[in-house]
Amino acid sequence: MPNIKSAKKRVLVNQTKARQNKILKTNLKTVIKNANNAMETGAETSAEAVRVAIKKIDQAAAHGILHKNCAARKKSKLAAKLAKMN
Repeated sequence: MPNIKSAKKRVLVNQTKARQNKILKTNLKTVIKNANNAMETGAETSAEAVRVAIKKIDQAAAHGILHKNCAARKKSKLAAKLAKMN
C-alpha cells in the first residue's frame, strides 16, 4: 500500500479508469454479439447492427481500449460475415 499522497491518488485514479475501461469493453462485446446474432437470424436490421458495432469498435480503438489491429480484425470479420450473408 502506498504511503505517499500522490501514489495513493494514483491508485484511486487507476481503479476508476480500470472500472471505466471494463464497462466500455463489456458494452463493446454486447454490441458485437448483437450484430452476430442479427446476422445469424437473418434479420433485415443486421446491416444496421453491423454499422453500430463498427462504430463502437472504432470508438474503442480511438480511446485505447482496443489495439488498432485488433479493431481492424474485428471490423473485417463482421464485414465479411455480412457480405457472405447477402
